[in-house]
Amino acid sequence: MLSDKEISEIREHLDKAQNPVFLYDNDADGLCSYLLLRRYLGRGKGVVVKSYPGINETYAKKVKELNADYVFILDKPVASKEFIEEMREINMPIIWIDHHDVEYPLGVAVYNPLFSEEKSNEPVCYLCYEIIGRKEEELWLAVVGCIADGFFPELAVKFGKKNLELWGNVETAFDVLYKTEIGRVARILNFALRDTTTNIVRMLKFLIDVKTPAEILDENEKNKFMYKRFNQINNKYQKILDKAEKIMGNPLIFKYSGELSLSADLSNELQYNNPGRIIIVAYTKGGKTNISIRGENARKFTLKAIEGLENATGGGHDVACGASIKSDDLDKFLENFKSARGEY
Repeated sequence: MLSDKEISEIREHLDKAQNPVFLYDNDADGLCSYLLLRRYLGRGKGVVVKSYPGINETYAKKVKELNADYVFILDKPVASKEFIEEMREINMPIIWIDHHDVEYPLGVAVYNPLFSEEKSNEPVCYLCYEIIGRKEEELWLAVVGCIADGFFPELAVKFGKKNLELWGNVETAFDVLYKTEIGRVARILNFALRDTTTNIVRMLKFLIDVKTPAEILDENEKNKFMYKRFNQINNKYQKILDKAEKIMGNPLIFKYSGELSLSADLSNELQYNNPGRIIIVAYTKGGKTNISIRGENARKFTLKAIEGLENATGGGHDVACGASIKSDDLDKFLENFKSARGEY
């Protein structure tokens, strides 16, 4: 949890910001984090960060174009040296709210519950819900972001008891994600983020004014473009998932390519459907391969696996993490990963 002092400091920064830019991660946790702060503040612009693993220098140009006076980074563990330096050159305040176990650049205001006296690892949307004062009308947004991130807080149970039509007989976050209507909202948002910039901007305008999940679940003229994209991606996703489910062995290693990266979604559902197995999903495009890993000690084994690989990066949470490597190094990565697990 963030301390009362940290929450107070973030609120002071929000109050000072007249034209903030919110740079948020390309998933439901990041999106809901942005929406919670934007709806609370009533101003500011959201920019989804699609680059992996973090914020590169192209986003510095975007911050300048939008004439920002503050930058809030939400749910991104990495920002490039070039981005940070460009922000410093124009004296741009950066408020970084995150929950990943990484080292951050010096001189940046970072708020991360892993660094608090009582260490914890809540998703950023949960932290943002605390920051805005736990407003009851925004509870559904916090729940959507949390369960999409594999986190099942007490506030989700509270939501479920009050919204039985969106809930069900569930015990885990992924039960909620894959078996309930509020989970369907999270999946719709996750896939809708993989659209053109124009449609993402349309989605943000729609979501800023949405009062209840029912407005998303009810397909209509206002949100039909979101459903169109969701259905397009979901059809492709289900076909890829079916192929991955046929793979035997532990770890379950699935490799694919194409125009659409769905590795985080695939690895989460594969883990849900295959408890006890390590999941490694590798997406290759050009000379780069991005990998999503799920399972016990995933981060520990991943960091070992990228050692010695040129320009390789990796990190995340203990049981859910990612890596980015050169495509030519994939076989070496897998060999290193198995070695780290003691399979040789």
